[in-house]
Amino acid sequence: MELTWKSFLLRTEPKFADRDRFVEYTQGWRRMAELEPRARFTPWSTDAEPPASSVPAQVAYKLVEANWPDAARPLHHRLLGAYFTENRTISDWSVLVDVVTEVGVDREAFLAVAAEQHQDMTRRVVEEHNEAISQGITAVPTVVINGVLPVPGAQETESYIAWIERLLEPAGDGA
Repeated sequence: MELTWKSFLLRTEPKFADRDRFVEYTQGWRRMAELEPRARFTPWSTDAEPPASSVPAQVAYKLVEANWPDAARPLHHRLLGAYFTENRTISDWSVLVDVVTEVGVDREAFLAVAAEQHQDMTRRVVEEHNEAISQGITAVPTVVINGVLPVPGAQETESYIAWIERLLEPAGDGA
């Protein structure tokens, strides 16, 4: 099995003009936690401003993936934890730099690479988003199984297993 994370832009517009509406929205994260007990979600409960966009976090991830590939997966998990569990503003570049260093990337090296490659990685993030849209993807997460079967929205682990098992079944009597 190969797992590839691709960019899909979230919060590209200020969906929640006021913080209270955003905090109320995050109460829905509790449902996600019920679906997957191994996932950790904490409704927004800090004084930190919510992220304004997912672009900065996705750019930071792409920078790490391209330059420190061994740190990419740990960063992906740290970004999810920083946002969904710790309520950190992962659209704030200073927060992102801290999160990147938490997975072992040197701060100064990351800042130097970011200064050099930021525009290219931003373009790559937007291209991946546009590719997803052209494929009819409209939800996050969307898992594309075997390159053809999109499973939109967060699902219970058993749902993914059932889809994969179904794809692995032999075609049988020509059906």
